[in-house]
Amino acid sequence: MVESLQREPDWPALDGHSPVFLLDAASALERSLLKAWIERKRPHGLALESPISISIPSTRRRKHSPSLSALEAHLAAGSDPLLIPLRVAWLPKQRNGKRVVRFSDLLSFSDPRDPDPLRARLILRRDRDRCRIVAGEAAPVSELRRRWQTAGGGNAAETTGLAEFVERQACLALERAERRLRGARYKVPRLVHENILGHPAFRGGLAELARELGRNEAAVVNQAARDLREIAATHSPFVIDLVAHLIRLLYTQGYSKALRYHPEQLREVELLAQRHPVVFLPSHKSNLDHLVLQYALHENGHPPNHTAGGINMNFFPIGPLVRRSGTFFIRRSFRDDAIYKFVLQRYIDYLIEKRFSLEWYIEGGRSRSGKLLPPRYGMLNAVVDAYRRGKSDEVVLIPTSLAYDQISDVGSYAAEQSGAKKQKEGFGWLIGTIRTLRRRYGHVHIRFGEPIFLSKTIETSGTEPPPGLDERHLEVQKLAFEVAVRINRVTPITPTSLVTMALLGGGDRALSEDEVGDQLANLLFYTRRRNLPTTGEFDLYDPESARRTLADLVENGVVTRYSDGPEDVYQIKADRQLDAAYYRNSVIHFFVTSAIAELALLRAAEAAGAESPSDAFWSAAMGLRDLLKFEFFFVEKEAFRADLRRELQIQHAEWQSLLAGGPDAILELLRKFRPFSAHRVLRPFLDAYRLVGDQLERHNPDEQFDEARFVSACCGLGRQYHLQQRIRSAASISQVILRTALELAKNRRLLDPAQPDLPQRRHEFASEIRDAIRGVDAIEALAASRRAGMID
Repeated sequence: MVESLQREPDWPALDGHSPVFLLDAASALERSLLKAWIERKRPHGLALESPISISIPSTRRRKHSPSLSALEAHLAAGSDPLLIPLRVAWLPKQRNGKRVVRFSDLLSFSDPRDPDPLRARLILRRDRDRCRIVAGEAAPVSELRRRWQTAGGGNAAETTGLAEFVERQACLALERAERRLRGARYKVPRLVHENILGHPAFRGGLAELARELGRNEAAVVNQAARDLREIAATHSPFVIDLVAHLIRLLYTQGYSKALRYHPEQLREVELLAQRHPVVFLPSHKSNLDHLVLQYALHENGHPPNHTAGGINMNFFPIGPLVRRSGTFFIRRSFRDDAIYKFVLQRYIDYLIEKRFSLEWYIEGGRSRSGKLLPPRYGMLNAVVDAYRRGKSDEVVLIPTSLAYDQISDVGSYAAEQSGAKKQKEGFGWLIGTIRTLRRRYGHVHIRFGEPIFLSKTIETSGTEPPPGLDERHLEVQKLAFEVAVRINRVTPITPTSLVTMALLGGGDRALSEDEVGDQLANLLFYTRRRNLPTTGEFDLYDPESARRTLADLVENGVVTRYSDGPEDVYQIKADRQLDAAYYRNSVIHFFVTSAIAELALLRAAEAAGAESPSDAFWSAAMGLRDLLKFEFFFVEKEAFRADLRRELQIQHAEWQSLLAGGPDAILELLRKFRPFSAHRVLRPFLDAYRLVGDQLERHNPDEQFDEARFVSACCGLGRQYHLQQRIRSAASISQVILRTALELAKNRRLLDPAQPDLPQRRHEFASEIRDAIRGVDAIEALAASRRAGMID
């Protein structure tokens, strides 16, 4: 029940109970307003001469609030009154029919929804409708006592601890009532520490942990309380609004004001969040990722997500601001800290149980290459564990793609791929990040993938999962990979990604506008034929649109333009190959299946006579999938085969008969592919893998393997090969790709000196990569023939 002082409220139905009002008042003024409201609205003829009112600790001024002694005494009296929570709510000024907090309202650092007594008196004089009385759902003491007993608080005869429980219930009832007044944007948890630390199951878990660790229980409880303070977000509506305005000021320095997303997708997410806890799992491309997603949610009236952030981001002034607008901080490593792990899991349990939205990056950190990183499982395990133990009957994962026309961080990513150290987060880093936004980088695009319902993917038992149970770990791994696949599926193709793909496909050769247009025509033909997602506001068939994208890349130093000849020509700058590759890699997954099909068809044509062309095709395709399994998110094997069949069907309706028809028919099928993709898509990765394979052949098999030294040697070899034109692009000299190739080598047991036949198996590995590159060379020759008009 929510009322203004100028409106007639409904007196609660007493149903034979005597009323007792619990006043959540932040000042003497608010207390007098609540008491005046009670006296003024008390029904005539009510037998009670003076309704009882008890002050309880204010949620806004807990340090200076009354104790619970009066409530404790009343609960011990043995009667069964109806407890009715009351609070004063203050609203922002109404402008154009809406009550929203403007940035100008916040400049005084005074929350218009929490005025001090002087401002409150001014509001009552000038704009009385901004003051509302909020009544939470009433409940008799007998019902509250029953809930307390169910929660494990005690027996029917005891009252110790009951007052704290009643006070928390009153607070929650008032929050729900006030949320109907203010909207879901401010749905934030209250009394988090009290609710978690005071829960009997939490206390019992800590007691058991103390026994296991052989430590004093009080010391364990104190450490758990410190850990919870370190972890938990402490929401403030004032800071939520302040941060939203600051986010808009920040991102609009470098990006267009309007974020690009589909509002209907957010409405669908909102409907899900009303029934279940939802978990946003965004891709991680930029330092702005969390901020732009938070702003998109805020401007659509969604509450801020509880976002997991690294403890390295908890520095002034960022830490205090983001903690109070929804971020909770996690240590980078806590494997050996049993108490910290226990507290973090129970905090996640609490958020899931109370149906608050969560958010974290499933990749763990920002992608330095443009592709999605392999998923991390820690937080996902925590959420799945909470679901398995019945904290919620459903949890919904929301795969989320964040894409940018250009990225302000891309220069630092390229430097790190070349071996530079990551800059440590701090105030100086913050200033540098803001400075990079002085240029214009285009638009920010947000897309939401198909939701994943844990009830349809995870087995539940209602108990703690046994440690080390491989089947359950595999279940979470598959879930994480499915999230990544769905993020990739909705990632929009941007003009920048296609233009850089076209320029990089030309190698070191500069291209004219017409040549860029020809390359783009093939890529756009494929994009539209497969109905791939795009940002929607560009038409690169239009030469002017392509010219604008090229000009944007020139402005930000990624592309160089030579204008002293009869026509302008464009080329990726020699020292910006990795920057351009970043944009290409963000959408490269859409072209990988086609590229693998091209190379597999070549192998089938070569193998004709020695084995069935169909068998050769599928063997080659699955071999390439295995070679690149650490590089791209492939669907399960049967689904991958189905994807290949669809790809071949798109390229030629009669592909099955051509594949069975011998070398000439297979090559005819291959020449129908439009565009050719292997040289654009796979060469940069295979060239990097070649560096690893060649260096492994040189490496003494009896010598202990040193990864850092080996990667450095690969970089040196890569620079040599690039000078000799044995690899096409400096983009292949990437520590990110080299380390992924090493993961593959490790998976094949090529790094352990104790393995048998190591030199031979390393040679076979290097030969496999070189064979794949020869196939890419053949595809590039076909692409050149098409440009020259020698084939259709």
